[in-house]
Amino acid sequence: MKKKKWFTKAIEKKPPYSLNGWSKSKPIETRRRLALSSRPKNWSLRRRYRSAGQALLSLSNVTKDRETKLKAKKDAKYFFSKLK
Repeated sequence: MKKKKWFTKAIEKKPPYSLNGWSKSKPIETRRRLALSSRPKNWSLRRRYRSAGQALLSLSNVTKDRETKLKAKKDAKYFFSKLK
């Protein structure tokens, strides 16, 4: 029996199933654009912000790489701040 990590469930809550190439090595604008563009265009902007923020927060919670954790959390906070 193959175990699935809970992070996969957090990302796959609703399609799409990835962050569309998000990487810690990319510039901040590119990372945020990729995360937001990975959400369906027919969703409201508010829903896309929330979904991208949740996926990035999930990533920051499970990674062991400190740099990835910090950058994903910072990007998630950015999307959550846009909801206010």
